[in-house]
Amino acid sequence: MCYVRLNDAEKVALTAAAAATRASLPAFLARSALAAAHDLDNTAAAIAGRRETVSELFAARRHLSRVGNNLNQVAKVINSGAWPAEIGVVLAATKRAVQRVDQTVEQLIAQC
Repeated sequence: MCYVRLNDAEKVALTAAAAATRASLPAFLARSALAAAHDLDNTAAAIAGRRETVSELFAARRHLSRVGNNLNQVAKVINSGAWPAEIGVVLAATKRAVQRVDQTVEQLIAQC
């Protein structure tokens, strides 16, 4: 006998997938697991690919955090009375990049 523990979100997603294939949840889980077991190269590559993507996005997030620290230093200069002409464009681009990375990481974590 084998038992699988699922959180509520996982159970909802898998139940919906099972229903879409017109299978019971246990049958869907068994067939999916067997399909993955029969194609270990693809299964391992998919898992490794997702982990690598998440790792890269976390690295990008750390990098953008450093950029944020640099922007704080720029703000200090601005507060002293100087004003770089391109700072508005840089701030907007930085904000968009951070938002995109955050959204992507959250989506990938939700899928894991």
